[in-house]
Amino acid sequence: MVPAKLVSSSGTSMGLPDALAGLLAKLGIHHPADALLHLPMRYEDETHLTALAAVCGTVTQSRPVLIEASVVSTEVRYRPRRQLVVRVIDQDAEADLRFFNFYPSLQRSLVEGARVRAFGEVRPGLYGVEMFHPRVRVLRGEQALPDTLTPVYPSVAGVSQTVLRRLAQQALGSLSLEDTLPPRWADKLDLPSFEAAVRLLHAPSPAVGVQALEDRTHPAWRRIKFDELLAQQISMRRHKQARRARSAPVLAARGALTERLLAQLPFALTPAQQRVWHEIEAELRQSHPMNRLLQGDVGSGKTIVAALAALRAVECGCQAVIMAPTEILAEQHARKFAEWLTPLGIGIEWVAGGQKKRERSAALARLASGESAVAVGTHALFQEGVEFHHLGVAIVDEQHRFGVRQRLALRAKGAAAEPHLLMMSATPIPRTLAMSHYADLDVSVIDQLPPGRTPVRTRLITSAKRAQVIAHVRDACRAGRQAYWVCPLIEESETLDLQTATDTWQALTEALPDLHIGLLHGRLPSDEKASGIARFASGEIDVLVATTVIEVGVDVPNASLMVIEHAERFGLAQIHQLRGRVGRGATESSCILLYQPPLSELARARLRIVYENTDGFRIAEEDLRLRGPGELLGVRQSGVPLLRFADLATDQDLLELACKAAEHLLLHDPARALAHVERWTPEAGALLKA
Repeated sequence: MVPAKLVSSSGTSMGLPDALAGLLAKLGIHHPADALLHLPMRYEDETHLTALAAVCGTVTQSRPVLIEASVVSTEVRYRPRRQLVVRVIDQDAEADLRFFNFYPSLQRSLVEGARVRAFGEVRPGLYGVEMFHPRVRVLRGEQALPDTLTPVYPSVAGVSQTVLRRLAQQALGSLSLEDTLPPRWADKLDLPSFEAAVRLLHAPSPAVGVQALEDRTHPAWRRIKFDELLAQQISMRRHKQARRARSAPVLAARGALTERLLAQLPFALTPAQQRVWHEIEAELRQSHPMNRLLQGDVGSGKTIVAALAALRAVECGCQAVIMAPTEILAEQHARKFAEWLTPLGIGIEWVAGGQKKRERSAALARLASGESAVAVGTHALFQEGVEFHHLGVAIVDEQHRFGVRQRLALRAKGAAAEPHLLMMSATPIPRTLAMSHYADLDVSVIDQLPPGRTPVRTRLITSAKRAQVIAHVRDACRAGRQAYWVCPLIEESETLDLQTATDTWQALTEALPDLHIGLLHGRLPSDEKASGIARFASGEIDVLVATTVIEVGVDVPNASLMVIEHAERFGLAQIHQLRGRVGRGATESSCILLYQPPLSELARARLRIVYENTDGFRIAEEDLRLRGPGELLGVRQSGVPLLRFADLATDQDLLELACKAAEHLLLHDPARALAHVERWTPEAGALLKA
């Protein structure tokens, strides 16, 4: 039976003053159901008293304690700073309560003889033990001790713990806590019911292990994590079902353009490329919009597969658009598509922010009329004023760099029907992310590199050996090779002592006078960036000093050496992407990670992982473990929240169970599935995943 009393938070008013409601909104609390699932981050034990005599003369307590004592004296002192000092006594032992920030009302309440309870950390002081800024309550007669631990909730300035505790108790008393899981699944999980779990987490007994609660390994926490993952899985699958109900152009093989492109290529598709193309081709034939992620390691050959998808749209009388996050990457796509499609008589339009107004207007007119079939560009493609005659396929490269709204805006460029969407990423998605945040996508993986690619040797070198690295660059370039030198900053930073791109360019120009040293960074005008890359690709520049603008979109097979300055400042995925700029030819290539000691433990772990691994999927798994899913998902631009409680690195068993339970509920009990989602994400919509 579906819990009939389950109140959707979207239909329940909190009834709070506007100012407080605004502050609570910062915590994600808009309705009673939000307060129910705003769970404590830690607990304080006020269920028993600790005698002062038991702590006098000891070192600092590892956890705060609750004492009950009488006020002996209260005075305001001004040295070394203004403070309220309250002397209290408990039997034969005394202690000082010190307050550096206090209101007069506090001073007036702590009069001599008042009986108080103080909760805080006890520390040794000059005149005995002390408590700094304890939580104090003046007793009025006999007051029983609480029989549960005191929850401490995540908060913001202006919202007290008292308010949050009251809201939690009101939610526990007013909302339905009936289980949204069928009994069969609840028994199978061997976890407490939802009601038992939330009641325990908001008010646990002191007999419950505090460590298990704060580590979130207690069975109550595992039930909450499972329910959160289940809500996510149901939402994703419902979104996928809704997409299949929408219409898209049916792009069946009606011409010979794709066959002609394959025939004219100077290389043959790898078996992995052929497999993913067949997967994409099969879905393009369907009448519902494709929503597929094409992932593959750096240099695996995703672009030609994207070109085939675009070409299928064209030969079926539709248009295709390819959007990339940077002009450098978009320009590379434009060059590749022109090389492949222009001989087939297909016009390609360039649309970017730095384009001249006249050129852009002419390009947009040709796209709107249908005269041009393919558009390549940057964020400018989803801006107002960009219209397509009949958009059939939208391709988004490095999709994690775009926000959800941006991807939706591009998809909305379709007229009568929604275009098929192909997203590409050279950052492999770990299995747990694919199962959770990408559960509504179909995923194709190119897990094979083209023949002829040479493994890149990675070396870790301290900055103290910088002269040796420069000598190595000189030798490589004199042997006819080229090199990248990547820096994290453009100009000198006042806060970070990092070797800058401009300083490095100057230093290398002086140290290597017989070589041509180029400089490339994001602040250069588009034509200068394009010119720099072209000169490097033609061999006119021997060493290209650059920022991370070359992370994607630069393909120079003759470049066999990569130096990454201050590698300890980069993330795993970024280093792996940069390293992928070399090793594109037949010559043995190397990547030097130049680091500045001493290294933090996190930086040491990052460098060790990228040094020991060349498999992008393995590196992505470690990146997920070290940094969490935010960077890989690209949701920080969109404002869509990630999982609050479940940890994909440690809760994989719960994720797998949630996947099975979601499938079962949607098939056999859709009403209960909807109730479960409403409890967790009542306002989930298109932005949950797009």
